[in-house]
Amino acid sequence: MINCLVFDIETIPDVALGRRLYGLEGLSDAAVAKAMYSLRRQASGSEFLSHEQHRVVAISCVLRRGDTLKVWSLGDEQSPERELIERFFDGVERFSPELVSWNGTGFDLPVLNYRALAAGLQAHRYWETGESEPAFRYNNYLSRYHWRHIDLMDVLSGFQGRGRVSLEHIAQLLGLPGKLGFSGAQVWDAYQAGDLAGIRRYCETDVLNTYLVYLRFELLRGRLTAAAHEAELERVRALLRAGEEPHFGQFLRAWETPA
Repeated sequence: MINCLVFDIETIPDVALGRRLYGLEGLSDAAVAKAMYSLRRQASGSEFLSHEQHRVVAISCVLRRGDTLKVWSLGDEQSPERELIERFFDGVERFSPELVSWNGTGFDLPVLNYRALAAGLQAHRYWETGESEPAFRYNNYLSRYHWRHIDLMDVLSGFQGRGRVSLEHIAQLLGLPGKLGFSGAQVWDAYQAGDLAGIRRYCETDVLNTYLVYLRFELLRGRLTAAAHEAELERVRALLRAGEEPHFGQFLRAWETPA
């Protein structure tokens, strides 16, 4: 397989931005976030904040490169947002991987774009469209219909919004573990409770689910034979068996237990 980097981000309300946008100085973080959600609901009917109002607190990855497979979260629990985003784009710069996501076009990458812009970061290869490297003219990270970034949700829906499904539902369809009792709606509460470790673990299970969906997609489009697909699944199982983190064992048990 070629270099493949599956990624997922977890975010919280950018309460510092919320204070500036809405004149909420003097309020606690919890009160500012509550106001941000309420104002968003009044404006759009949904509490889901607009992309620039999300602050990144975790970026998790699966990297399949050469004969290796790795699952991890960038930085550590004390790493500032800027460092997490810089590490992500540095990885793209260094390895030029095939990026894989679930709804990365609709959420993860726009958020990373805005936050990188605010942080004053550089991401030359990510933004390359052929000016410096001709090969990127017809296959780059930015075009919706190119293959350097595969947004599985977008591709599998036929690039139609009404055909999209959630990662949790596609995981259940394929007999994968899914969310394991944690969801994105719980991230802000977990962050306020100081549970960054739990957020990072949750993000890692999301990228594991996404990677397994990707492997099935590679089988579907003929880039993996049935035997090669099974070998890749066994590689994931071996990684999980060897992992010391309890959520790896939980994921493996959920995967191997028939529904």
